[in-house]
Amino acid sequence: MGLLDGHKGLVFGVANDRSIAWHIARNLIGHGAVCGFSCLPGEKNERRARRTIESGEVPDPWVFPCDVGKDEDLDALFEAVGKHFGAIDFVVHSLAFANKDYLQIGKFCETPREVFCQALDISAYTLVAVARRARPLMPGGGSILTLSYYGAEKVVPGYNVMGVAKAALEACTRYLAAELGPAAIRVNSLSAGPCRTLSAMAVGGIDDMFEWVERKAPLKRNIDTDEVGKTAVYLVSDLSSGVTGENLYVDAGYNIIGL
Repeated sequence: MGLLDGHKGLVFGVANDRSIAWHIARNLIGHGAVCGFSCLPGEKNERRARRTIESGEVPDPWVFPCDVGKDEDLDALFEAVGKHFGAIDFVVHSLAFANKDYLQIGKFCETPREVFCQALDISAYTLVAVARRARPLMPGGGSILTLSYYGAEKVVPGYNVMGVAKAALEACTRYLAAELGPAAIRVNSLSAGPCRTLSAMAVGGIDDMFEWVERKAPLKRNIDTDEVGKTAVYLVSDLSSGVTGENLYVDAGYNIIGL
């Protein structure tokens, strides 16, 4: 018996086999869950997402292209989810974007308004937009999980506007948890340490971050992306039935160190 036998849900953010979203999905599937996937529109993006998912022995995966910055795309996605899956039990929101030209040390003050607004829209507001559309598909309750990072709480050089967006995301998590709690829908964020994902490599000074975490974290190492996936199983499953509105760190303990 798997922890997620009979559970169905939607995973946002699988771009390739290094995506945190994919490592989460792979662990959920390993515990019995059935996952549908949303990917960026475009033949190349869908083909890459399908190739990644099929490599995990998920035959003929359900993949629906969606530009999460467009309400009409989100409406079409959740209409399709309802028709294909009926009720769902979980949503994994692994979505973030900021113009990489401004993810460099010394560039935060130069962030243009449009870059700032786009980062907040895609990285934080989409959680609200997704939760609103998922709620009717969770009549028996469920779990919504999003991905954050320590740069939401402390200044991480080079993380810049994405740190502000992640702070907004964590606040959205708490407000959604309070509002959706009576419907038995839990909303939590998982704050992963640095991982070698496609998006992380756009952050200025990322190699220094890996070196610093290995030196300073209590476990004296960086995390493996699969460890994020295993923790997600806990937050999606009934093991965490009494947990909502929380931000759970998976970072080898780095966040507890003051110096």
